[in-house]
Amino acid sequence: MKKIVFSFCLLLFLVLNVHSQVQSPSEFLPNYGKQITFYHQTENYFKHLTEKSTLIKHQKYGVTPEQRDLNVYFISSPENLANLEQIRNNNLAAIGLSDTKSQMIGDKLIVWLSFNVHGNEFAGTESAMTVAYELVNPSNTETKKWLENTIVILDPCINPDGYSRYGNWLREISGKKTHPELSDREHMEVWPGGRYNHYIFDLNRDWAWQTQPETQQRIVLYNQWMPQVHTDVHEMGYDSPYFFPPSAEPLHEYIEKYQKDFHYTLGKNISKKFDAQNWMYNTGERFDLFYPSYGDTYPTYNGAVGMTMEQGGIGAGRAVTMSNGINITIQDRLTHHATAVLTVVESAEAQADVLLKGFRGFMNNSRKTVKGNYKTYVMKNNPKLVQMADLLKKNNVEFSYADANQKASGFSYTTKAEKGFSIEPNDLIVKVDQKKAVLAQILFEPNQKLNDSLSYDITSWALPLAYGVEGYALKNSVVIKTKASIEVKEIEVPQNVYAFHVPWNNRISAQVLSLLHQKNIKVRSAMKKAVFGDVIVEPGGLLVTKADNPKVVDFEKTISELVKIKTDYNYIVTGFSSNSKDVGGENFNLLKAPKVVLLSGKGVGSTEFGAAWYYMQETIAYPVSVVEVNNFNRFNLSNYNTLILADGYYDFSEDQQKKIAEWIKNGGKVIAMNSALTLFEAKEGYALSSFATEEDKLSSEKAAVEEELKERFLDFQDSERRYISKSIPGAIIENLLNKTHPMSFGLGDKYFSLKTDDRHYSLLKKAINVAYVPKDYKSYGFVGHEIKQKLNNTVSFAVDKKGDGSVIYMVDNPLFRGFWENGNLLFSNALFLVN
Repeated sequence: MKKIVFSFCLLLFLVLNVHSQVQSPSEFLPNYGKQITFYHQTENYFKHLTEKSTLIKHQKYGVTPEQRDLNVYFISSPENLANLEQIRNNNLAAIGLSDTKSQMIGDKLIVWLSFNVHGNEFAGTESAMTVAYELVNPSNTETKKWLENTIVILDPCINPDGYSRYGNWLREISGKKTHPELSDREHMEVWPGGRYNHYIFDLNRDWAWQTQPETQQRIVLYNQWMPQVHTDVHEMGYDSPYFFPPSAEPLHEYIEKYQKDFHYTLGKNISKKFDAQNWMYNTGERFDLFYPSYGDTYPTYNGAVGMTMEQGGIGAGRAVTMSNGINITIQDRLTHHATAVLTVVESAEAQADVLLKGFRGFMNNSRKTVKGNYKTYVMKNNPKLVQMADLLKKNNVEFSYADANQKASGFSYTTKAEKGFSIEPNDLIVKVDQKKAVLAQILFEPNQKLNDSLSYDITSWALPLAYGVEGYALKNSVVIKTKASIEVKEIEVPQNVYAFHVPWNNRISAQVLSLLHQKNIKVRSAMKKAVFGDVIVEPGGLLVTKADNPKVVDFEKTISELVKIKTDYNYIVTGFSSNSKDVGGENFNLLKAPKVVLLSGKGVGSTEFGAAWYYMQETIAYPVSVVEVNNFNRFNLSNYNTLILADGYYDFSEDQQKKIAEWIKNGGKVIAMNSALTLFEAKEGYALSSFATEEDKLSSEKAAVEEELKERFLDFQDSERRYISKSIPGAIIENLLNKTHPMSFGLGDKYFSLKTDDRHYSLLKKAINVAYVPKDYKSYGFVGHEIKQKLNNTVSFAVDKKGDGSVIYMVDNPLFRGFWENGNLLFSNALFLVN
């Protein structure tokens, strides 16, 4: 009896001792729930948990641009954590993504929890610590039951750089007491805000495109695990009630019943918890499941039940007074999140069999029963396929290259009609009969079915149009000999080269030119097609001649090393052209190296600035000086020859505008995008105007007045839906090109622009309309019926010569979110090829 009592006491002591060792966040962090936690403190807390508990395991999966660690934590029973690799392989084997399977390990559900993709939505990371603690808390017997057959993968902060930017700012401006009144500075975040990552990109729009290093590293890990449930934890405006599933329309037609059913079940379960506390919430509003690059949709199209959780909190600081007069604090926000997220784990564990069956059916059956109208996508051989192939690899979408010739017929993205064509060697082929069938279909399908036009984001993203390649969608599955890759033959450069030729046909061309300029290598560009024996130089093609660069030591070896990243480069041994376009003639312009300044700061669109900055820093790796708008008078503009104005509202004084105008006349170049065009619109000396004639202007004003009079009789309830008839949330618009102008070089026969607002200008007089929307243009995605007609014969990209300089008008942003690949080339043309 004594032995039994002794053993029981010993066990009780050990349990209590373990419990005393695992501290809660409020025990470990003195200001938890009162002040934002520094990122390193968050990491320290999770380190504490991994050291004190056998239920949690750490894995670093990458680093941010600012060299902060990206971390996930696996939380489950000790037995499961000891067998993680077998569990992972079993999960992949069940959907055909692994050949390794252990019969000793039973089915386990995988639930992935992501927090703080937006850095200033910091209650997400705060709540992650509470969620992790409750899952490993020895006294919480309920969560231990969930973990017996569940692997929780917890990422406490997807965006450490943005989180730290916001956290450092909030700490710096905070006093000892909270200031919930809105006038206090802690509710007025400074530009560019902590929402975005280092490059001011919105990581929640980057899941599919993977332009940013954080996303690239995370998706590698995601594809290694392929969870059944993914929760993306956010905040929204502080006055908003909590949002949890079900999601709002539009829901993509490929979303399965089991995914919708779990949304509904989860909504009921969370609502019970919130009702018990009298917390306000809403479901089925605003947050839809359509655009494929969100933290809820991307997992959904990979078979998981993806979802968004939204807590009111943006702009709240440490505490803020809501419109109902009640203060909401950090503790309130993190508690709401923790309650909702823990309910996700609880609900998922309760429906593990249903979720596993649904997930496996989604992944395995989709390749057998093809969703949508098309079974095969064919991209004609094009240098831009290098980037498309890279995107497909990142997403584990299978593809191959044709290794034979075959006649075919399919839907042409360019003409929007059925068309016969030939499949030829090196054409890229994507068959929907594959493991990532649904994701492949969504990325390529030309006409996504939109069952509700009130979409939260862009409504079209067809990859062939984004990449500027000739593409076809085929209703049949093509049977043709294929190969895994295109063989690239290494060029043998002779000892006596007249010039090196670099084709101008993708982003790598711009990267090469960037490198050559930085090495002070003189470069020429072709205005028209030139033929040198077997070498054809198309418009825009670069020539690096020995004559222009007499000081380059060992010319052949030096230049070939610089240009070799462009695998289709070649050389010529004579400057004599067979079509009278000799190298020394007027056809080959000597390019001037840009000296670039990019304006930032208050008034400049954060993400639009970020897209331009990222393009300069990473896409082409070219030097750029970033200057705050409020320091415009403190730097010498004459030290630069190129000024980039990203989308924004620039409050320049009259003297500053005169300074810019004089600089342009003396040879300066302005690249202005979106709202920045208002600086030049209807201004003396500039060609930019919304209307071609005064009559057009008067007619438009009259129509607007008549519309206002009609609206007096319309009901209020449908006002939002009436508004969308005048809007474009994000659609692809056909543009015709002036193919003789350098700004159109390499783009193809047409340019399809991603248009994200209703801004439009008539075709310009006394300027070069490089790309314009023709009458009866083709489009993809939702375009409001009122704005649709107004876009006929409007300009999208134009060049306005003014003295020795020029203004380049970009009505649409070709750098939008960094994924519009043909837009990257268009911007490169503007930067490097246009004088």
